Amino acid sequence: MSRAPGTPATVALTAEGIAYTARVYEHDPATSNFGLEAAEALGVEPERVFKTLLADVDGQLVVGIVPVSTTLDLKALARAVGGKKAAMADARLAERRTGYVVGGISPIGQKTAHPTVIDESAQLFDTVLVSGGRRGLDLELAPADLIAVTGATVADIAR
Repeated sequence: MSRAPGTPATVALTAEGIAYTARVYEHDPATSNFGLEAAEALGVEPERVFKTLLADVDGQLVVGIVPVSTTLDLKALARAVGGKKAAMADARLAERRTGYVVGGISPIGQKTAHPTVIDESAQLFDTVLVSGGRRGLDLELAPADLIAVTGATVADIAR
């Protein structure tokens, strides 16, 4: 287990006894594509770096976790949670409900627990990377551990 700057995500992983590696990089404030920035800075294939997105599915916030090289398929996300219609959540609402800032929203240790769906492609890798709770910090862990700690379901939600 790696020591990392204390964030709710690292605290949650440590409390659960889940092994992870903190991957720190220098965040460029001019960058708006946070996931691809992380992949490039860390020298990791973009397919292994996953972004955390919040969507409103029939009035309920749902977390979708997809590779940074893809986009979230909102219809597939809605289907995965038994919903009919999905739209991206307002960024300010996402920040308030998760306790993280956009570009640093981790699927782990959110202030409010939300139904979570991770793209099935995560299971193709021994480890994946997700935001650690701040820009410039990713956490590398086994997909099964990510699924367990977030209570996620697995579905084809990326395109």
